[in-house]
Amino acid sequence: MRLSQTSIDRPVLASVMSLVIVLFGWIGATRLQNRELPDVDPPVVSVTTVFPGAAPEVVETSVTQPLEDLLVGIDGVKHITSTSREQVSQISVEFELARDVEAAANDVRDRVARSRRQLPGEIDDPVVAKQDSDAWPVLWAALSSQRYDQVELTRIAELYIKDRIGKLPGVSNVIIAGERRFSMRVWVDNDRLTAHNLTVADVASALERQNVDIPSGRIEGTDREFTVRSLGELTSEEAYRRLVVAPRTGDEPVRLGDIARVESGPEDERKIVRFNGEPGLGLGVVKQSKANTLDVAERVRAEIDEIRKILPPGVNIERAFDSSVFIRQSIDSVRRTIYEAVLLVVLVIYCFLRSARATLIPAAAIPVSVIGSFMVLYALGFTINTLTLMGITLAIGLVVDDAIVVVENITRWIEEGATPVEAARRGMEEISFAVISATISAVAVFLPLTFLTDTTGRLFREFAVTVAAAVAVSGFVALTLSPALCALVIRRDERPSALKRALARTFDAPGRFYGAIVQPALRRPSLWIAVGLVWVLLGVLLLQGIDQELIPNSDRGSVIAKMTAPEGATIEYTDRYQKEAEAVFLRTPEIERVFSVVSLGIGTPGLVNEGFMFTMMKPEAERDRHQRDVVA
Repeated sequence: MRLSQTSIDRPVLASVMSLVIVLFGWIGATRLQNRELPDVDPPVVSVTTVFPGAAPEVVETSVTQPLEDLLVGIDGVKHITSTSREQVSQISVEFELARDVEAAANDVRDRVARSRRQLPGEIDDPVVAKQDSDAWPVLWAALSSQRYDQVELTRIAELYIKDRIGKLPGVSNVIIAGERRFSMRVWVDNDRLTAHNLTVADVASALERQNVDIPSGRIEGTDREFTVRSLGELTSEEAYRRLVVAPRTGDEPVRLGDIARVESGPEDERKIVRFNGEPGLGLGVVKQSKANTLDVAERVRAEIDEIRKILPPGVNIERAFDSSVFIRQSIDSVRRTIYEAVLLVVLVIYCFLRSARATLIPAAAIPVSVIGSFMVLYALGFTINTLTLMGITLAIGLVVDDAIVVVENITRWIEEGATPVEAARRGMEEISFAVISATISAVAVFLPLTFLTDTTGRLFREFAVTVAAAVAVSGFVALTLSPALCALVIRRDERPSALKRALARTFDAPGRFYGAIVQPALRRPSLWIAVGLVWVLLGVLLLQGIDQELIPNSDRGSVIAKMTAPEGATIEYTDRYQKEAEAVFLRTPEIERVFSVVSLGIGTPGLVNEGFMFTMMKPEAERDRHQRDVVA
């Protein structure tokens, strides 16, 4: 083959081509984001609408049904599911896998915008968003204090924390869970209101009309001018009490203090957050869709350490839940497996080839092929995850095959007396087509996985591409770098050492044993074919009794618990049982942190009869029980 002959004549060119592959692969590897698993989220678009104060039945008839009637006609819709609960309408539109999620989201936005006139005027504007696993916080931080209440903690979070974390590279948003903003709470006395012939609408109208700053123009003089500001926004309880609700025929108008009780307090009390049993706030960090989870979590942890230094005395901030810990442990574990696999493959090659020079050639194919595959992953927009790293682990045993074939054939010619360069030329003339055929065959085994469109197929797509890319690069290396190195480093071994003779005796014995047992099989082939068929049948039968799951159960070092109280339960009722569940977790010696939320609602009012607990366990080396044993 011309490419192999050129590489033999110009070994520097062959080396440079391999170095270019390594360079581009290394650049791609440094830019790939890290995830636990490939991104296989189906194209789902959600529409969330808040209707303050509305009952579930009103939300269903006034908001959910009109929106569903419009969304069902969008091209490519597979399923529409909706939930109508107190104050909130949530609609999820799942599209066919072939549908582009960006185009689908734009279609949904257009339909929702056209339906705005048909919806009640009191609703908040519907929020259309793509449902993405990356939209869930990768890290929760807990802000707690025994000195400050949650209203003051909310102010501290917005003043010291939210903007600092939000501006970090890779951070998309920072969610404050359990926030309680300062507000004036007006408790209307219905008897007094009726006595003055007023309604709640009159009170609301007066508040909207008088509690507002309006443009007031300016005063111009001969030489100077002044901007006029009318202080119409009320800031104190007394100012609210003196607000005029309605004029009266007598001396004094009807003021808000005459018909209502005014007091300052949190705007919303229907959410409770605790960290290790202490009241606090939660700060959820959402990463950008293409950001590296490990890098984002590392930056956030470093920023939290810096923020802790400037917080007011008595205020603590801690990591409550960190999903990147398991991702890092999983990737580090697979990386260690890769290094072990490389070592074992090189050791096995040496044991059989019994030559350090010959071992160097297939060993050189491993880093070039593996690193070169990252170039393909980056070009296709894939990620570094447990499946792609598993593919690399598998590929390590495959990428050396072609190089070993090249080394064996060229070594045979050298043993027959040819010079290394001549042996390389003759050897590659004989096996170039075989190397190409073997490479194409191996690639063809894995590439069909990329055409599967279901969830499992999309999950293993990156695995298949990783192995196929590594094998394809190894085929190129076997045609270029391997023969060039053979011509340079392989020499005829005139006097093998004692170690080589011992290895020859050790590994020739299995060959002789195989030859001894294969002769009877060749004399009675039908019997051994029947044994093979029985073996396959037995495997099929045993397969039926093996448990099946998409992802194997593993120790993630964290537990997420959800508690649901009876429908109609108050937040106090739910919180009472939530505290009991927290106490159980806190008494468990393997649990290190417990982050508890009652009525968790991200962007919408939460359900007061639902509670969540996010727990972080001690490192696996510091505990005796597995995660599943702790949960049980």
